[in-house]
Amino acid sequence: MKPYLLSLAAGMLAGVLYSLLGIRSPAPPMIALVGLVGILLGEQIVPITKRMLAGEPVLAFVRTRCADHVLGRFAAADDPHA
Repeated sequence: MKPYLLSLAAGMLAGVLYSLLGIRSPAPPMIALVGLVGILLGEQIVPITKRMLAGEPVLAFVRTRCADHVLGRFAAADDPHA
């Protein structure tokens, strides 16, 4: 139940931001797609920052897990995650 409530809260926050920016919902396709890219990139800020503060390697994380999340996983024969 908690993920649904969090999703609802995030959607309401997006609705408030749309209203403050004067964008009607559903947003025009290009604005909506740019917003989705922003969401995908924004989700990566927290794990990247945590790794940086912990002194863990960040570049490998960005090239693998971040790229997989933002771009989608590409099927590869040697991909151990497939």
